[in-house]
Amino acid sequence: QVQLVESGGGLVQPGGSLRLSCAASGRSFSTDTMGWFRQAPGKEREFVAAISRSGGNTRYADSVAGRFTISRDNTKNTVYLQMNSLKPEDTGVYYCAADPWAAVPPTRDRDYDHWGQGTQVTVSS
Repeated sequence: QVQLVESGGGLVQPGGSLRLSCAASGRSFSTDTMGWFRQAPGKEREFVAAISRSGGNTRYADSVAGRFTISRDNTKNTVYLQMNSLKPEDTGVYYCAADPWAAVPPTRDRDYDHWGQGTQVTVSS
């Protein structure tokens, strides 16, 4: 079993920045591909970013490319999501997820087998 705990969410003004963290425990973190997803009220959960086991391969949704950066520190069992130039449409609950199988970071939520509880991000003036 894997336990994932997100932190770092909050209220920020448009144009601001936040850094989300996801701490993992219970399984060898370095063998998991990690992803971030988000869900806005009334909408389906959507892919945001993903990172390979070593951190050498990353993928982003078109809506966040160039503004968000995913990274990981395997010595700390933690994956991060640096979010810059935030927009109101970035508002939602952000979830991290772990995938023990994929070599290439997947963008489909059904490819991930463990999820955190989520952290709220609100972008508003």
